[in-house]
Amino acid sequence: RPLEMSAKKPVPFLRQVVSVKKKVHRDPRFDDLSGEYKPEIFMKTYSFLDSIKKQEKEMVQKQLKKCRNTEEKEKLQQLLNRMTQQEQVQKNQQKLRERELSLKRQQRELAKQGKKPFFLKKSEKRKLELAEKYSELKRSGKLESFLNKKRKRNAIKDKRRLPSQK
Repeated sequence: RPLEMSAKKPVPFLRQVVSVKKKVHRDPRFDDLSGEYKPEIFMKTYSFLDSIKKQEKEMVQKQLKKCRNTEEKEKLQQLLNRMTQQEQVQKNQQKLRERELSLKRQQRELAKQGKKPFFLKKSEKRKLELAEKYSELKRSGKLESFLNKKRKRNAIKDKRRLPSQK
């Protein structure tokens, strides 16, 4: 119970206060106690979320078909677009991870054979990725439209870089 003091005496300047331990906040993203982040393990652990997301996407699609209100329909369409974009990004990240793992496996095999490991530069990785993207677009038949868009984009950039002719 707290100590009773007289109200008639002035309070001393330096009085004894019970020290309270400061609460230390930890951020699990940057703390070593939480362990090391490994995307493969994370994906395996939370793979059940993919099925839940798929169900939610189907529900949103059904609601979008039934909806009559234009504002509501717009919101649902934005939500559906965001869900599909997130799904696409996740697939791309998975492909990238698989590609990196396959390259690492190849390097390990070469190292086992006694050869010196060779690691690709970032620029070379980018070139390989671009070549794969082109081959995929060619397979799907969307290469021409992609190249047209790229040409238009580059033309706009070139126009912007040129000094204005007045």
